[in-house]
Amino acid sequence: MVDSDLLSLLTYDRLRAEHLDQVVTIERASFTTPWSKNSFLYEIKYNEFAHYLTALTPERNVAGYAGMWIVLDEAHLTNVAVHEHYRRRGLGLELMQKMIVWAMALGADRMTLEVRPSNKPARKLYANLGFEDRGIRKDYYPDTRENAIIMWKDKLP
Repeated sequence: MVDSDLLSLLTYDRLRAEHLDQVVTIERASFTTPWSKNSFLYEIKYNEFAHYLTALTPERNVAGYAGMWIVLDEAHLTNVAVHEHYRRRGLGLELMQKMIVWAMALGADRMTLEVRPSNKPARKLYANLGFEDRGIRKDYYPDTRENAIIMWKDKLP
């Protein structure tokens, strides 16, 4: 369900150091092997390929975030997560759409990502955006040894 009232109140900005505590809180609530604050800090300070976006409430709280690496003509989605109070309201879709547009603006013409087979909501979202299953990374997730499904969207948008 898309909550257009909620989405109209949000603003979007690059991930900044002042957002990191909230991002890490969302990351920990969203993933069984979350990235650390230092990992995100490295991404935004030193990784020239990294591009991260935050969705901010009018109070400047982080409602969600997404990240990608741009290497030549490819975008590799690294993270997408939404605060539990904003889930199932269309924010994940909005973040993905903005990442696709941003990837194109940075010269990417295709995008890839990995997703757990058990993460059915994310898989459905990605499929609805035109991503297709292309392969498996065996034992990708260290916590459960679950495989990752590699998905690609060959033509952006």
